[in-house]
Order: sequence, then C-alpha cells, then structure tokens
Amino acid sequence: MSNIKIILPLLIAITLGFCFSLSVQSQNKEQYRPQFHFSPQTGWMNDPNGMVFLDGEYHLFYQYYPDRTVWGPMHWGHAVSKDLVNWQYLPIALYPDSLGYIFSGSAIIDKDNTSGFGTKENPAMIAIFTYHNMAIVKAGRMDCEYQGIAYSLDKGRTWVKYSGNPVLKNPGLPDFRDPKVNWCEPVQRWIMTLAAGDRIKFFSSSNLIDWTFESDFGMNLGAHGGVWECPDLFPMKIEGTNDFKWVLFVSINPGGRNGGSATQYFVGDFNGHEFKNFDLQTRWIDFGKDNYAGVTWSNIPTEDGRRLFIGWMSKWEYAEKVPTKLWRSAMTLPRELSLLRDNNGYCLASNPVKELLSLRDTMVNIKMKNITDIQDISKQIPFDKTQVEIIVKFKLKNNQEASKFGIKLSNHQNEQVLVGYNVVTKQYYVDRQKSGNIVFSDFFNGVFIANCDPIGDSIEMHLFIDKASVELFGQQGRIVLTNIFFPTGPYNELSVFSEGGTTDVQECKAWKLKSIW
Repeated sequence: MSNIKIILPLLIAITLGFCFSLSVQSQNKEQYRPQFHFSPQTGWMNDPNGMVFLDGEYHLFYQYYPDRTVWGPMHWGHAVSKDLVNWQYLPIALYPDSLGYIFSGSAIIDKDNTSGFGTKENPAMIAIFTYHNMAIVKAGRMDCEYQGIAYSLDKGRTWVKYSGNPVLKNPGLPDFRDPKVNWCEPVQRWIMTLAAGDRIKFFSSSNLIDWTFESDFGMNLGAHGGVWECPDLFPMKIEGTNDFKWVLFVSINPGGRNGGSATQYFVGDFNGHEFKNFDLQTRWIDFGKDNYAGVTWSNIPTEDGRRLFIGWMSKWEYAEKVPTKLWRSAMTLPRELSLLRDNNGYCLASNPVKELLSLRDTMVNIKMKNITDIQDISKQIPFDKTQVEIIVKFKLKNNQEASKFGIKLSNHQNEQVLVGYNVVTKQYYVDRQKSGNIVFSDFFNGVFIANCDPIGDSIEMHLFIDKASVELFGQQGRIVLTNIFFPTGPYNELSVFSEGGTTDVQECKAWKLKSIW
C-alpha cells in the first residue's frame, strides 16, 4: 500500500508534465506564432507596461486579458528575461478590482525607500498604473480614470495594492492615463508623465503617494488626430558628445503617420517642472504600420547605460481581427535607442539589441553581383525562410538605372511581401498588398514608406523575419519599418529584385535564427 501511495502521485505528476509539454508544443507551432518575439501563451495582449530591471532580470508587464483573444477587463501579465531574448512567463501580477481595470503604467525600484513600502536593504518594486472604472463610464461620468500604485518585496512575484488608492484622482477628464514615472535628479523628485486627452501633464512627488501638478505640454505641437497615450520621458546623451537632451514619447490613437495608432517623439529640455520642445517637426519612432505604445526600461545599470525599448507589434484598427487563434499580438524586438544630430535637429536611431546575436545559428554568404530583374536566393538559404535574419547592401551609382530594389518574400500561393528602396523618391518601403489574408480589415492593406536620403553610396537593409512579421532597420537605425502579415501558406521563397535596370549587390548574408520556445 505504501508503494502505491508513492508511485501514484509520481505517475500523476509525470502525466501532467507530459500533457503540459504537449500543450506548450501545440501552442508554439500554431500558424503565425512568432518564434523569437515575445507573445502571450494564450489570450489577448496589448501595451507593454512596467518595464524595469532588477538583479539581473528584465521585467516585462503587459496589458492582458487571459479569458479571450479580444480586449476585455485588463490585467497586468508578467514575464522576465535575463537576456531580453528568452522569456519566462510568471503569474498575472495585477488583477482588476473594485476600483477598475488595470490599464497601462510603469514600474520603478524605490532605492531610497521614499514610499516607506520597503527598506534600503530590500527596496520595493513599485508599479504605478491607471485604474479604468467601467461603472463610472456606464454612469455617464467623465472621471473614470485615476492612478493607483502597488508594491512588491519579492522581485515582482507577488504584489500588494496600496490601501489608499487612488494616489492621483481625476480632475474631470475622460482620458487621464498611462503614468510613466522616473526619478529626476536635478529636483530630487519623482516625475510622473501622464497622458490627458491630447496633452501631457507632468506631476511630481517625493514619496510616490502625494502628487503635485507641474505643467502641461502639447498645445499646437505634434500630431493631434487622436487621443495621446503611453508617454515616456527620459534623458539621453547625444551620440559623439557629452551633451544630454530629454526625449518625450507620445503614442497617439488614431492620427498616426500611416493612419490609426503610432508613436511620435519630441526632443528638448526638461527642468523638473516643464518640457521645452526644440523641434517643430513631428517625428515617429517607427514608419511601419505595427509598432505602438512602446516605452523604455527603467533602472538599467549605469555600467550598461543603454536606453532599451520595446513596443506592441499590432494596430488598434485591426488588432482584434487578425487571424490568430489561441493568442493575439506580439511585442517588437527589443531595441537600443541612440540620439543623433541631423540636418533638422535631433533624431532617434533604433537598432536590435546586441543580445539578439545569441539567436544566430547557421550563416550563409549569398552569392550575387548585378541584379537586372529578380534572382531567387532560396536554394542558397538551406533553412526556414520565415525564421531568418538578413543583411543586404545595395550599391548606389550616379548613373543608377534601377528605380527600385529590395527583398521579396513569397510562397507557392503567389503571395508576397516586398521590402524595398525607391531610388527616385528616396524612400524605404514595405508593400503587403498581396501578402495573403488581408480581408479581415479594410485598414490592413497598403504600402508603408519612410523618406530617407542615402548615407554614402549604399543602401543597407537589416531584416528580421519571424513567421508573420518583418522588421526593417535601415541606414544605421535611422529608419525602422515594422509590419505584420498573414500568408495562407508559409513564405518559403526569398528573392532579390531590381526594377527598371541593374542594381549592384555589395553584400548579402543570412542567418538561421533559433526559436526561443
């Protein structure tokens, strides 16, 4: 009898483990499931939230509805990574409660215990988030959004909501959300950057509980075609100098450059009270259709010093309609940001984080020289064409004949995505008009462009292709286009094309990328 008592639980555990393994494998192999981008196991996901680094772990919280694959009562999902590449799912961090759904926000490490929730020896991780109260919405009142906080003393594994929530009440605005909180050294206070309608409001606090209004920003500046959301404010060193400027992210929905949702940014000075913008030009963090609500990690160690970014790889116009089954949405690749001077002031460059080099497996040098029409390079790439990194450099000539050139992804169903450069208009572009299933939304079809004068005598395309997405990094990260697509069959063909004449290909390399599952 004693042997049965020992063996039976062991058999049950083995069986459950085997079933879980099969379940995970089936999830990972579902059509369109990304193999090296973060996506939820099941359910709905949108904005990245609460991104913070602590004791060797990058924390990624995210807007999450576990019960369905469409938007619903928002939770904070949670995952951690030691390398920004491989992610471990953790239990849901924050659940809706009587004060409302848990909308977007940020997280910090309270190193000096300004809040009193932790100690200097064990500082609290503090989440600052928006409550969205549906009962107030249904009652027809405007003050449905206000800010709350929660704290964790075990590296984000368990959370306690502050009993005095909300810490920042609503002044009577229908949109009053997405607090990004950072420590501002010049004034020795916490600064909350908050989206309010089509403005940004700055608040300050010494303890994360009591907040004082500082100033508004945004009148007659930037794009105003929709509601402002998911702001972020941080200082950055100008590349090649010891000078710093402040960068302010503001996502907008709708009103983006390609219609619908997108993220704009401003460069200027911040004195702890107000933000002064230097640039009257509206700038965008990504020129593709599918990068929204992106923000940056806090508490990155000084010896690292990078400004690290991730965004939601979808679009509100069609996010609830894309043809995935078990889950909806993924995050972009994590990116390192750099602040550069340009002819019009300042611009941000985005490049894949160096940790992504760990995904590289087999590498091939693709042989080609002059392309007159189209050259199929599929046979030179003896691995999955939908799980690949490609770097290709095209030579520009004074007497360049070709009007367009680039990379073509295609399949036997005559579906295709073109990633190219238009020599005449000086534009990068991604064309997904014939990409496969596009009928689920009238807003999905299109060609998405980014103006770009060449740097030197070549055009570089750095591509990451992952099952149902392509991210193009061009001209040392000054141009980024992120787009998703849904072919009816996998793209098993890759070609280099040249339209209107001959193009000289200087270099073309491809890497097989390992799966993170």
